[in-house]
Amino acid sequence: MQIHWLQTIDSTNTEAMRRIAELPSGTVLAAREQTAGRGQRGNSWFTEPGANLTFSILLKFGPGELPAAQAHRLNYIMSLAVASFLEECGVSPAVKWPNDIYLGRRKICGILIENVLSGASVQASVIGVGLNINQREFPQLSNATSLSLSTGKKYDLEPSLERLIAIFEQLLSASSSGYDAIFERYTSMLFQKGTSAQYQDYLSEEQFEGVIEGVDADGRLIVRDLTGRKRRFRFKELGYIL
Repeated sequence: MQIHWLQTIDSTNTEAMRRIAELPSGTVLAAREQTAGRGQRGNSWFTEPGANLTFSILLKFGPGELPAAQAHRLNYIMSLAVASFLEECGVSPAVKWPNDIYLGRRKICGILIENVLSGASVQASVIGVGLNINQREFPQLSNATSLSLSTGKKYDLEPSLERLIAIFEQLLSASSSGYDAIFERYTSMLFQKGTSAQYQDYLSEEQFEGVIEGVDADGRLIVRDLTGRKRRFRFKELGYIL
């Protein structure tokens, strides 16, 4: 994959989508300063200029190569790539379904994936990542943390991104024949798995107590409530009450 560093950009995901026709598959756009970063559910992603990794990976697929029903697999691969990178740095991450990475009860990374569909297949995917590396203060985010805050060290961004992309490439290559192992590792790292906690059902507007048991084959989160009922949630259907 080819990494291109941009000095200042509104959003690497937005830039990748703007240039999707001209950029080859495997292009990585990284920003030293991102002025209008985007997160899930329309949220903004605030990041200190020159302190963190904010980047997007553009992948393109042939007809039928990646069915739209399996697009969530890219989320698993990217989440595990970030988690593996953090483990190499000496910390213990967890994946807050579907695609946030936590250290303890604080968020260190957010992932935003935007797909372009052609029929029932994914034609292109832009995988955006915001990973807090050297930032030490988060005035606008009460539950955020960074790698530097966790280890007390400072990190060079360019070699850090190169290593993270190398891990992602390895996992992406392995997924064609070893997806089951990736799925099992992803589910084993789920935040609050096996622990009773409070959740918000956005469809029924009900708060309930439950235990995360895993993820099903369709990418839905499985939560067992106190009655023993297994509830299954798609993206944007469940909230964590932390």
